Amino acid sequence: MRPDPTPAWRSKMYDVIFEADTFEGKLFDVILLIAIAGSIIIVLLESVKGVRIRIGETLRVIEWTFTFLFSLEYILRIIVVRRPREYIFSFYGIVDFVAIIPTYLAFIFVGAQSLLIFRALRLLRIFRVFKMGRYVSEAKALAMALQASIRKILVFFATVLVLVLILGSIMYLVEGEDHGFSSIPMGIYWAIVTLTTVGFGDIVPLTVAGKLIANFTMLLGYAIIAIPTGIVTVEMARTRTIKVSRKVCDNCATAGHDINAKYCKHCGEEL
Repeated sequence: MRPDPTPAWRSKMYDVIFEADTFEGKLFDVILLIAIAGSIIIVLLESVKGVRIRIGETLRVIEWTFTFLFSLEYILRIIVVRRPREYIFSFYGIVDFVAIIPTYLAFIFVGAQSLLIFRALRLLRIFRVFKMGRYVSEAKALAMALQASIRKILVFFATVLVLVLILGSIMYLVEGEDHGFSSIPMGIYWAIVTLTTVGFGDIVPLTVAGKLIANFTMLLGYAIIAIPTGIVTVEMARTRTIKVSRKVCDNCATAGHDINAKYCKHCGEEL
């Protein structure tokens, strides 16, 4: 919902910052996305030791420039929005805050600027800029499927946890410390690596009994990997029957409302 028409500059700034329908609004968002991508590249370059040694100071100056611009943008968003609290605690509001705070935390915690990579989350604004509302709806459907599957997945995870405890303990007893299984936790580590079909190969069974258990664990791994996929797939099939509106709330940017919804389910504003 737009702010009160007075003062006029506030309404104009709202259209530029929050709306992507106007030329100025879309231009602002495109420039913002380019700046976000540029700041991410700076963070990546700064993590390379050779580049950091050669142009580290220049990269830090550029990074502080980006941080200043993003901080100014964040403050302007709070000023022009009608309900600042709704924006601050919305998904995009939290992401915008997380995007700027690591640079300031670097004064207190060494290396905190590496967390600036979370600015990549701000690229999600591309969905709004280029009218990719259908993908927002699909993401909402996936989130609903995952939420509906959480209990089944937790039960599956608990079962796997018990399984690796048993297999790890058995391998510790069968192989022993002489073959690299120095403790039950080490056996559990081997069981997890084998059951998930990762297979690092840093610990391998050497006895016949151990190899037989390893064969069983590998085959079991292939069998259970498909279970969580099947759980989520079933729930996604169910959510396809639920109609979701493509409307996005102008006040808090919440999507995924019911098809006949007239008000935002998050902040209560009229859609």
